[in-house]
Amino acid sequence: MHFELEKTDEKSKARIGKLHTDHGVIETPIFMPVGTAGTVKGVHQHELEKDIEAQIILGNTYHLFLRPGLDVIEPAGGLHKFMNWDKPILTDSGGYQVYSLSGARKIKEEGVTFQSHIDGSYHFFSPEKAIDIQRSIGADIIMAFDECTPYPCDYEYAKQSMHMTHRWLKRCMTQMNKTQPKYSHDQALFPIIQGSTYKDLRAESAETIASHDAIGNAIGGLSVGEPDDELYEMTDLVCSILPTEKPRYLMGVGTPVNLLECISMGVDMFDCVMPSRNARHGMLFTSEGIINIRNKKWEKDFSQLDPNGTSFVDSTYSKAYLRHLSKSKEHLAIQISTIHNLSFYLWLVKEAREHIKAGDFVTWKNIMIPKLKNRL
Repeated sequence: MHFELEKTDEKSKARIGKLHTDHGVIETPIFMPVGTAGTVKGVHQHELEKDIEAQIILGNTYHLFLRPGLDVIEPAGGLHKFMNWDKPILTDSGGYQVYSLSGARKIKEEGVTFQSHIDGSYHFFSPEKAIDIQRSIGADIIMAFDECTPYPCDYEYAKQSMHMTHRWLKRCMTQMNKTQPKYSHDQALFPIIQGSTYKDLRAESAETIASHDAIGNAIGGLSVGEPDDELYEMTDLVCSILPTEKPRYLMGVGTPVNLLECISMGVDMFDCVMPSRNARHGMLFTSEGIINIRNKKWEKDFSQLDPNGTSFVDSTYSKAYLRHLSKSKEHLAIQISTIHNLSFYLWLVKEAREHIKAGDFVTWKNIMIPKLKNRL
């Protein structure tokens, strides 16, 4: 696996590149739909590939480990074959899910003991086990096991947690070197920068992570409740330290505005549940702003969902029809909304790539951001 940096914007730090994997080339900047349990909720793999045009999706180590379990995924030939998806996959390490189970887990130097949200059974994740599980799942990009700190977070706790994440990274890398991929494709380990919203900790973590010379690097522990200005400050700081020739992955971010702002700081890869989760509650992201499709104003609006939309749903269904489905609690409402939102996110990063290539990214971004914030 290798990253090819093609061009950096002259008026910002935005860049375009290609991440070459055994399952295909990923054009960056890219948004990665979240497929927690081996599925992007409500979307067929055919729609993901042909309509939404996803280039890479996420799987979730914690959820897949609990259900269906490695005893199902391994004999299937790994997650790619199990879900019949032949493009790249990235799996997180399970660290974030363990963080979200704050009432049902214990963190020690050895690893984390946590209680299953499914049946209450207890399990233990160590850095070594996180690598072994991700070897079995078979994702192209696998993440180091880390501790994600909450926001706000005490300085001393953030510091101790960051240092433990760094020690865990060394154990992850040792385990990667001791083991081989289980299937016929290469796997790359991305380490994760932590440090909460403290500049000195973020800088120290970025320098430490950069020193390991991984194929790519991730920025974790953001988008956990901090204000946008702190998200941007930490992202900009970290991107100024990380090597330019390696892809940068900002985990769990974010809104369409967040994506454009962070692309301008030099981020290459994003994932977030927002487009799919918000779709399930009737929120549509469009090129002209945000729509709550359940509002009465759309009741007799027979226009297309998004005149600039790239998905078949945008030209096939009207706002009035989607409102009717949503108010009637029809499953099709969630499917249409999810396909639309994911298509929009993939369209947005594709447009960003085109404008970086053309040299007018900043001008385009400044036109788009007020529109994206607009509530229609």
